[in-house]
Amino acid sequence: MIDPTGRDIHGEADRIRERGPVTPVELPHGVPAWAVSSSPLLKRLLTDPRVSKDARRHWHRWLDGEVSPDWPLYTWVAVRNMFTAYGTEHKRLRTLVSKAFTARRTAALRPRIEEITAALLDRIAKAGAGGGADGHAVDLREEFCYPLPIQVIGELLGLPEELGPELRVVVDGVFHTSADAAEVTDIYARFYAVLGELVAVKRAAPGDDLTSALIAAHEEESGTRLSEQELLDTLMLMISAGHETTVNLLDNAVHALLTHPDQLAHVRGGRASWDDVIEETLRAEAPVASLPLRYAVEDLPLGELGGPDGKVIRKGEAILAAYSAAGRDPEQHGPDAGAFDVTRTVKDHLAFGYGVHHCLGAPLGRLEARVALPALFERFPGLTLAGPADELRPVDSFISHGHRSLPVLTG
Repeated sequence: MIDPTGRDIHGEADRIRERGPVTPVELPHGVPAWAVSSSPLLKRLLTDPRVSKDARRHWHRWLDGEVSPDWPLYTWVAVRNMFTAYGTEHKRLRTLVSKAFTARRTAALRPRIEEITAALLDRIAKAGAGGGADGHAVDLREEFCYPLPIQVIGELLGLPEELGPELRVVVDGVFHTSADAAEVTDIYARFYAVLGELVAVKRAAPGDDLTSALIAAHEEESGTRLSEQELLDTLMLMISAGHETTVNLLDNAVHALLTHPDQLAHVRGGRASWDDVIEETLRAEAPVASLPLRYAVEDLPLGELGGPDGKVIRKGEAILAAYSAAGRDPEQHGPDAGAFDVTRTVKDHLAFGYGVHHCLGAPLGRLEARVALPALFERFPGLTLAGPADELRPVDSFISHGHRSLPVLTG
């Protein structure tokens, strides 16, 4: 049974791996799925055309009417965007979004990322003025790791400033996998209300932003556009995936370096780069621990895919991509797979997915980390945890892997 609160992500990943490279698990509300923890097997399944992300076409529980809007993971399977699309429909939606979310648009954000980072560090330093020789205690997730990505995604989408606070609440709600039925329904409605306001603003006054580009996006050959539902759900995907993963990447990287000072010394001594830190964090501390859901389009004999002989994922059954477990797969990374080692030669991971569903926002997340992490440690060379590492509380989610707070001393 998957713990919906995500209290022990790595311990749970170990228990999943102990049961084999693919094992049946129970999601919230007793929903069954196959958790895939083997990195090579998961990679093959992520690229297999017999594996779908479209619940409406290929998940028997959805087709049988067993999935209701009060399920904590409902948003993850019910939305209509490229995240839940399959085959030609996925290609259509990804093509439309790719026209708007270009490499040029991402690269152009670097100066603003640098400005936002500097302003946040100034604010942290100002708050700590007079804090004494031991520095000033600050919740780095709250004051740095969270506001940077949310401001970046807000500017990318052209989000009016007054919608920012509500946006944060609803995004947190989407990742709250232990929410009760009333919370799920409320968050779902509030998220669409915020997105509706954003679209209305951009239709009235288009700008040089991703929302305006998505509204205008069309397929040259057929002339089709995103439907209204696809537009809202694509924005939901961009906002949710576009900031939560980066928040956790920054959070986990800082935590890993502060709890492994020898690894930080490698970076400061020039024996490892900040790119090494980023990729090792993505491998060992995957920002998305487990991602729901995929579905077998037909029976999948796993022995044919390099998995265990005799085990079959049946047509219509759900698959959970156990990224946290796969990132620490000993078959892929050796007996020290659980160790955080920035000098590790091979840091291959699936943290941003793989194949046709590889995350379009991965370059932006990496860019934010490349700017933010060195700036933070240069500004506060004496940065240390403000309390015992084992007292940090995890995010209330088995999907999102990070810390609810990250108290540090900024000396």
